[in-house]
Amino acid sequence: MPYREGEVPMFTGVKVFSATKAKEREELGENVTRWLRSNSDLEVVDRVVVQSSDNEFHCYTLVLFYRNKSEV
Repeated sequence: MPYREGEVPMFTGVKVFSATKAKEREELGENVTRWLRSNSDLEVVDRVVVQSSDNEFHCYTLVLFYRNKSEV
C-alpha cells in the first residue's frame, strides 16, 4: 500500500531470528545485539516473540519490525 506524502510508515522491514538447538538459543541474544549494532540506522518499532516445542525440539523465534530512522 503506498503512503501519502508526509505519512510515516509503521515499518519498512522485518528481521527474523530463530534458534532450535541449545547452542543457537544460547547465542541468540548476542546475534540480535550484533545485528542491532550493525544496523544503527534502523529503529525497531515492534517485536513478536514465539516459543514452540515438540518432543525433540524447542524453537525460539524473535521477529523485529523496523523502519529507517531517517523516515521518522
